[in-house]
Amino acid sequence: MSDAEALDTHLQELRRGTIVLACLRLLVRPGYGYGLLEQLGAHGFPTDANTLYPLLRRLEKQGHLTSEWNTDEARPRKFYRTSAAGLALASALTDEFRAIATAIDNLPQE
Repeated sequence: MSDAEALDTHLQELRRGTIVLACLRLLVRPGYGYGLLEQLGAHGFPTDANTLYPLLRRLEKQGHLTSEWNTDEARPRKFYRTSAAGLALASALTDEFRAIATAIDNLPQE
């Protein structure tokens, strides 16, 4: 495995752990799947539909997201929004993420 491939693999693992937090924070404002994919990419969390849609369903099942169908347009869309439980989870995850980042910053580099 090349250095570039190794880096890509590790970055993918690192991002996978942060995508839940990114979704919970972005969906404070209602959003639908494809729009969320674009937002995630624009904010530095590139992902694909095969990862995102199962995640959204799981977060909804766990009570961290709510959803509602919008049928006002020609193509119905399912809009998601972070629930009160999801906001609490996002806050806790944000605190933990910051603590981890601080701990990493305090590690020696050489």
